[in-house]
Amino acid sequence: MNVPLPDVPEVRVVGLPQLTSGFDLVERLDLAMHLKVHGPLDPMGGERLAEVAESVSLRGRGGAGFPFGRKLRAVAAAAIRRGVRPVVVINGSEGEPACRKDTVLLNRAPHLILDGALLAAEALGARTLVVAVTRNSTEISVRAALGERGLSERRGQHLRVRVVRTPERMVSGEASAVIRAANGGPALPPGRRERAAESGVAGAPTLLSNAETFAQLAVAARLGPGRYGHSGLSDEPGTVLLTVSGSVARPMVVEVPTGVPLRYVLQLAGAPPAPQGVLTGGYHGNWIDADAAHDAMVSRASLAAVGGALGAGAILPIGPETCAIGESLRIANWLAAETAGQCGPCRLGLPAAAGGLSDVMHGGGPAALEALREVTRAVKGRGACKHPDGSARFLASTLSAFTDDLAAHVLGGGCGRETLGVLPLPAPGHDHREESVPSGERLAVDWTLCRGHGLCADIAPELIGLGPDGYPVLADAAVPTHLRGRAQRAVRRCPALALRMEAAPAERPALPDAGRRALGSGRG
Repeated sequence: MNVPLPDVPEVRVVGLPQLTSGFDLVERLDLAMHLKVHGPLDPMGGERLAEVAESVSLRGRGGAGFPFGRKLRAVAAAAIRRGVRPVVVINGSEGEPACRKDTVLLNRAPHLILDGALLAAEALGARTLVVAVTRNSTEISVRAALGERGLSERRGQHLRVRVVRTPERMVSGEASAVIRAANGGPALPPGRRERAAESGVAGAPTLLSNAETFAQLAVAARLGPGRYGHSGLSDEPGTVLLTVSGSVARPMVVEVPTGVPLRYVLQLAGAPPAPQGVLTGGYHGNWIDADAAHDAMVSRASLAAVGGALGAGAILPIGPETCAIGESLRIANWLAAETAGQCGPCRLGLPAAAGGLSDVMHGGGPAALEALREVTRAVKGRGACKHPDGSARFLASTLSAFTDDLAAHVLGGGCGRETLGVLPLPAPGHDHREESVPSGERLAVDWTLCRGHGLCADIAPELIGLGPDGYPVLADAAVPTHLRGRAQRAVRRCPALALRMEAAPAERPALPDAGRRALGSGRG
């Protein structure tokens, strides 16, 4: 039954819209409509901006929930101490199948996000802004928004802005993976953890925040802390964006003030009146039962009090007709496949944990259950990123939330329900190396100069392979826009000056996996 969420699902609002203002008027707010709806935004100094963020208790909306004001101050302090200009990064990478809130904002209100990021860049004195995106639709929308503002990567501009494309994977949204991608590497967490505020893009202090976070900053700066606080709770003012899917009649992204009962949000999406459980915070989050879902409010503190998590704002109820353990097993298998493959405890532990849950589901007995608990404990805190910890949290929550179902499966009889696949996952055969927007240029080689050094294939393996003779083999297609920087780097680094960029024929489409196709095409 698995039905992946569309890039931009239905959008609803409870109360007065802030982030989604204007969505009832147009499908996408271009710059002119954005200014009509939201009005102009005056710049402000770093200290004042930090005070605004702290006054409204603004925390990161990507899952970690780190206080934005504290992060802003840390980047400013590091930049001053080192005497270098910082970098600002909008993290719009959204590779979790149950999350669409950032994609909705990037597609429909890109200028609100840019407002917040440009406000922070001006306050910090940054001269570089990076926007990381996952999907074609978001890349197209962001590039159009930058064009409407006259922003680009061209030299000589007050602020240079570039778009970085990341694969649609769980680990690609990790802050360190985004920074690594912005630095020209793979969108994978590095082996060593380093604070972005100290050393991020190009080694400079980097302010990296989630797309919704920058949009919230822009709203708070326009309204001021007093008016911003008219919505939501006093200790968590404002609104939040939630992606609601699972056993619902209408999957949606909904903007709600904090303090709204979670049950109201579930009713709005057409969830069952008595769900077996509700997964809060997405696939790195926690299950809560029907009673907790009835009592909880939409807020970080309220959800935590009942054992849930706000996380990245994904809310997924499951109805009484599907097997809760089977649904969780589907997610555990997907999480295991999403490992970056770099750290042994994650690369080996997550598949072992998913296998253990499968053993439990199919009547493996108490021994299988205990083995699963042991593997889950062993994975925690032993990876270069937070993927193993989040996956272990999800598994542990599954074991504690569905005790009756667990007992039925452990004893061998099972719960008697089929696994309907109501929790969204990528479609079968989905390739997260998605086709990108073509740049209009392609790589070419001057064979009279090429000496087969092979450096170009090391720098841009997605675009250049090596033939049996050691000479480069190029994809006969336009370079995807998100790989243009890597292609230019390969051109600059060619020792023989044999590699160049040239205009691609208009009729040739960009290919989704140029590197693979390169090995089957002719030179040049």
